[in-house]
Amino acid sequence: MKAELGKLIELQKSDLKIRELKETIETADKRRADIQQEFEKHASSIREIQSKERDFRARRAELEKQVAESTAMLQRSERNLKVAQSQREYELAMREIDTLQKQIQTSETGMVEVDEGLAATNKELEERAEEINSFEEKRAAALAEFDATVEQARVELEAERKVRAEMFAQLPAQLAAVYDDLSRRSDDGEALADASDGSCGACFMALRPHLQMEVRRGVEIITCESCARILYLPE
Repeated sequence: MKAELGKLIELQKSDLKIRELKETIETADKRRADIQQEFEKHASSIREIQSKERDFRARRAELEKQVAESTAMLQRSERNLKVAQSQREYELAMREIDTLQKQIQTSETGMVEVDEGLAATNKELEERAEEINSFEEKRAAALAEFDATVEQARVELEAERKVRAEMFAQLPAQLAAVYDDLSRRSDDGEALADASDGSCGACFMALRPHLQMEVRRGVEIITCESCARILYLPE
C-alpha cells in the first residue's frame, strides 16, 4: 500500500503542475495586456513631454510672429509721427506707438517664459534620451520573452499530461477511481493531504490518535474524517 500511496502522491504533484501550467496559459492574454499597458504608461509620459516641447516651440514661433508684426507696425507709427500734420494725427501716432511698445514688451516677456519652459523640457528629454531611444526595443524584448514563457508552458503541459496518463494507468482501477472522485469533489482539486503535524493539511481537522498511527503505518489508505482526503506522511 505504501507503494501505491507513493504513486498517488506523485500523481497529485503532476496534477498540481498541470493546473499551474494551464493557469499560466489561460491567463496569458491578460498578463500580456498588462505588460503592454505598463509600457504604454511610459510611452504616454514620453509623448506628453514631447508634446509639451512642440507646444513650447509653437508658442515661441507665434510670439516671434507677433513681435515681428508689432515691430513693423511700430515703425510705421513712428514714421506717421514724424510726418504728422495736426495735433490729432500726432496724438493718434503716439497712442499707437505706446500700445505697440507694450505689446512687444508683453510678447518678449512671454518669449522669455517660453524659453525657460522649453529649456526645462529639453533637459528632461535629454535625461530620458536613452529610455526614449530604447523604448520600442525593450517593449519588443519583454513581449518576446513573455511569449516564449507561455509557449514553454504549452510544451511542458503536453509533456506533463503524458506523464500523468502513464502514472494514472499504473494505479489499480478502484484506487484510480477514488482518486479521481476526490479530486473532482475537493475545492482545490487535491485528493491527498499532508498529515505530518497530526492534523489534515487540507481542512486542518485534528486526527484522532489511532488514525495518526494508521497513517504512519501506511498499511491501508486512510482518509480524513472531515474532508475525506487521503492522508499521507511526506517521506
